Amino acid sequence: MGITNREIESGSDSDSSKHDSDEDSDSSNGVYSVCSSSESQNATQDKDANKSEEEEEDRVIQAIRKEQERVRDHPPDIRADSFIVDLSFHPQSNIIAAALITGDVSLYKFSSEVNEIVNNLENHKKAARAVEFSEDGHYLYSVSKDKSICVTDVDLGKPKRFIKKAHRHVAIENEPIYSAHVLDENLFATGDDDGTVKLWDLRKETPIFALKEMEDYVSCIITNDSKRYLICSSGEGTITAINIGTKKLHMQSELYEAELNSMILIKGDKKLVVGSSKGKMYLFNWGEFGYHNDEFIGPKHSINSMVAISDSVVVGGFEDGKLRATHFFPHQQLGIVGQHEFAVENIDISSDGELLASCSHDQLIKFWNIKYFEEMKINYKGKVNKAKVSKFNLPSSNQKNVSDFFADLANDD
Repeated sequence: MGITNREIESGSDSDSSKHDSDEDSDSSNGVYSVCSSSESQNATQDKDANKSEEEEEDRVIQAIRKEQERVRDHPPDIRADSFIVDLSFHPQSNIIAAALITGDVSLYKFSSEVNEIVNNLENHKKAARAVEFSEDGHYLYSVSKDKSICVTDVDLGKPKRFIKKAHRHVAIENEPIYSAHVLDENLFATGDDDGTVKLWDLRKETPIFALKEMEDYVSCIITNDSKRYLICSSGEGTITAINIGTKKLHMQSELYEAELNSMILIKGDKKLVVGSSKGKMYLFNWGEFGYHNDEFIGPKHSINSMVAISDSVVVGGFEDGKLRATHFFPHQQLGIVGQHEFAVENIDISSDGELLASCSHDQLIKFWNIKYFEEMKINYKGKVNKAKVSKFNLPSSNQKNVSDFFADLANDD
């Protein structure tokens, strides 16, 4: 989840078609009032030729228009005022929160027809790096580069708790916060740029513990339902397991050659999937965090974020702007769920499991209807053409596969 100050420039073309139409109309009125009979005949022939050309409109354009006229099965894009760093679905309502590089946290109400902003929380002075709702949706947690933590009462739209210098350490300067994870209605964890992890309790003024076991930023924090271990991935290339009960290091993995950016649990929380900056997904048995026991090699692009959409299928947000679905056991790439013009920064899944939301450097939140995965049949036997699958667009994708596109052309004949 890299933070950048990259500015995305966008432009809009001015619409001059109405002006041009008016000029043509005025010109035509002037000409036809003085033209000869032969000129009139030529003009009529020209009009007939143009009409014929319009009737034989390119079939490719017809197919594109047909695609654009499909009934929308997901909300339209949301364009934020600035770069979006993270996002989170509300667990009960059609609301999504977006953490912005300005430090604001914006809340949007979404539907298939229209989206609207319902609140803009000016929580932080610098980039809001992570945002997450509590399990019941009453509170919204956000952390920032300005070293602060804000817990907002969603109904009131006001801070319940604000910790200004949350990662001040005894021996070193206060560090910017990089990641956060909500464990339950009271407990949440935060990780900073220097590798320190803190566990907090809303009922207490000071953290339960603070441990520094990594030498680089804490990219992601996760736990399972038992909440015995707090698992942290790091930019240094390690997985670190902290025993919550003893408040001590439980285990740390060997050092990997790539940054470890994201994590997700599958197979009834028995398998931990870790995404790397080189496109590899490493699989660990839960409780055995010293070294992975399996891996899946996908496209060689950084995996910035991951969500599990079933017990076997994971969607990753990649640096090349693609959202790709991967099935585990057997390991198989399924295709492209969606795409952005720039790198995918973060993704989240709605509470009903029907929508994915993704954010990118283009200041957009995009929604993808993934309900079709419920009926998807996985080919468990035979060889899979990896090169072909890597470019295959699933039903939620904005782009059609070449074979589907020309099949539509044939059906129009």
